Amino acid sequence: MDKLKCLLATVFIALIAGLAFIYSGFYPMGADVPHNPLSYWALETLRERSIARAAAEIRVPADLNQAERLLAGGADYNDMCAGCHLQPGKQQSDFSLGLYPVPPNLTQAETDEEDATAEARIRFWIIKHGIKASGMPAWGPSHDDDRIWNMVAFLQRLPELSPEQYQILTARAESDTEQH
Repeated sequence: MDKLKCLLATVFIALIAGLAFIYSGFYPMGADVPHNPLSYWALETLRERSIARAAAEIRVPADLNQAERLLAGGADYNDMCAGCHLQPGKQQSDFSLGLYPVPPNLTQAETDEEDATAEARIRFWIIKHGIKASGMPAWGPSHDDDRIWNMVAFLQRLPELSPEQYQILTARAESDTEQH
């Protein structure tokens, strides 16, 4: 019984200390001050595990590698994503410098060779639902799934593109500008 009382007291004290810290306002929330390593690890782990769990059952379209998807997704990437996630030949932008966490440079290939299907699911989920407190908006309310899959198809090829190829693939036809 004494062990139970001791455990409950410890939990109560930890809860009070946590609430005191939260209400103190001491934790720096400015985007120009990085998280401490423990906070960063906790937030990164929570984000990665949450997205992987949520995206696990998403079905990837069989036609994801078709040229039509690549062409359709390129213009949307250029309009909606390149300001933060860059384009070939650029290493930074005003947005990428001012955001914390820094958005990933999607023009660079991932270092670990993750399963392409799992990566496509995760990218689809992130584009559709966004990521809280990161600056990544949810595009699902204004874009249907097919349009989001087109952006995923473009992202798969983006690291391979030269600046010239990027310009060609992201050009939007004049008839398309009225829709976007």
